[in-house]
Amino acid sequence: MIIQSHQTLISTPTGNMQTSVYRPLESGTYPTIIFYSEIFQETAPITRSAKLMAGHGFVVLVPEVFHELNPVGTVLAYDDAGKDKGNADKFSKPLEQHDSDTQSMIRFIDEQIYCSGRVGAMGVCIGGHLAFRAALNSRIEGAFCLYPTDIHSNTLPCELGNDSLSQCHIINAELCMIFGKQDPHVSRKGRELINTTMQDHNLLYSWHELNAQHAFMRDEGDRYDPAIALSCYQMAIQLFNRRLS
Repeated sequence: MIIQSHQTLISTPTGNMQTSVYRPLESGTYPTIIFYSEIFQETAPITRSAKLMAGHGFVVLVPEVFHELNPVGTVLAYDDAGKDKGNADKFSKPLEQHDSDTQSMIRFIDEQIYCSGRVGAMGVCIGGHLAFRAALNSRIEGAFCLYPTDIHSNTLPCELGNDSLSQCHIINAELCMIFGKQDPHVSRKGRELINTTMQDHNLLYSWHELNAQHAFMRDEGDRYDPAIALSCYQMAIQLFNRRLS
């Protein structure tokens, strides 16, 4: 599909959140995917991923995940300074504020005539965690979580007992969990903890451990694996077509 795009400010309890909207040009109503970025916010690779998904018949929202902590439009570079700033932001924003961001986007979705009202979540790195976290919201019907960080370690700030893994028992969405075996951010022990916990709570999910490094979806840098990335996009499209149609 040919797509169009624009940016909008979505009001949240912690301030306005700039959000990019990618959607089919043809008129109609389409299901929505909330696409959560890495710590660097909406870089060029994130934009390309969002456009790819939109071209398969989805409205894709890309929020600035750390909008409270940066000027509007901030995009961090893929360098040490960008990584340090992004990680500082990651450890400064409580998960509860990400929850309210998600609810604010759902409210926005419900107000748009081009949205069908069916909602899924997708993300990479911390965005994979945020997609998993978004599934705690009953409106999320499917979540595609690519190498999600910090789920196993409970290192993101939140109220006691409100970490994502402890709360996953309330998830009703279908989840797809994707990990790279060579990813140093989520160890084998960490992956086993997540998998076991999800099994213990009888969640509906598929689990994939691939021969890939962290950030293998990012089409910049030497960790990009285009063949594996293509297969992941196909799985994501299948999940959302199945759950959101």
